[in-house]
Amino acid sequence: MASDLTRDKAFFAFSPDVAPVLRVNQGEEVRLETHDCFSGQLKTSADTLETLDWSITNPATGPVYIEGTKPGDLLRVDLLEVKATGPSVMVAVPGVGTMGEQITEMETTILKHTVDSVIFKDRIEVKQKPMLGVIGVAPAQGEIPNSTPGGHGGNMDCTLVTTGASLYFTVGVEGALFGCGDMHAAMGDGEVVICGAETPGEVRLRASVVPLAGLPTPFLENGELVAVITSAETVDEAYKLAIARMLEFLTDVAGMPTNDAALLMSLVGSLKFCQVVDPLLTVRFEFPKSVLKEYGFELPR
Repeated sequence: MASDLTRDKAFFAFSPDVAPVLRVNQGEEVRLETHDCFSGQLKTSADTLETLDWSITNPATGPVYIEGTKPGDLLRVDLLEVKATGPSVMVAVPGVGTMGEQITEMETTILKHTVDSVIFKDRIEVKQKPMLGVIGVAPAQGEIPNSTPGGHGGNMDCTLVTTGASLYFTVGVEGALFGCGDMHAAMGDGEVVICGAETPGEVRLRASVVPLAGLPTPFLENGELVAVITSAETVDEAYKLAIARMLEFLTDVAGMPTNDAALLMSLVGSLKFCQVVDPLLTVRFEFPKSVLKEYGFELPR
């Protein structure tokens, strides 16, 4: 039996002080409704960011208290289904995002949904790949706005955070205080204009503590690959951190010789942007699970 949370149960900063709105057992399926990043405020092309209430942007549904989790535990969150319900919205804003100097006119665009696509301006059909922009757990102390990514997760805007992926987080507080939101029906790596196809949606997931020490978190696994996800003030800092943490994982956790790990990172690994528009910039380093298996390593289930 699954526990449900509707999208009105939202919070806007990850913090130990935010009271949980649901308590679940480890391994229990949870169904969450999520808002788009604007909390549904932009419904037509006439609605612009000039009228936006910024205090309710980037909502995450939750927090969810996961029984039996304690600080220092490694929490695995399995995304069983990430489903966009639409319609989606996109915005272009002068002075904002990596192309802000080139954009001179504010615009809001509503994207219609078909069964498996979004339609851009009645011209371009883009296949849906719903993914979560915000996902994470409360830090051990302090308050981190949902718009900011970091070691706790947050607004990483990683396109791999979709159906079939497992996310790993280091628990900061008792109960973990998990939440997610900011769904995109589709988005390109980088999110260069500050948004993807921002959509409301529904998520089915389950979470459990796993017995593995030393995993650099946030960490992602799907059927084909693993990835470390890192965020920093500059791209240089973020990509160097991603490389260092993947090397740390391959040597300290997976047990590969350092030279083997480094050479294979250059041979079969991939360094990619997640987003370059949030308060911290996010990159990921991907590595194929097939190679890990050749070295006798698999993540515990």
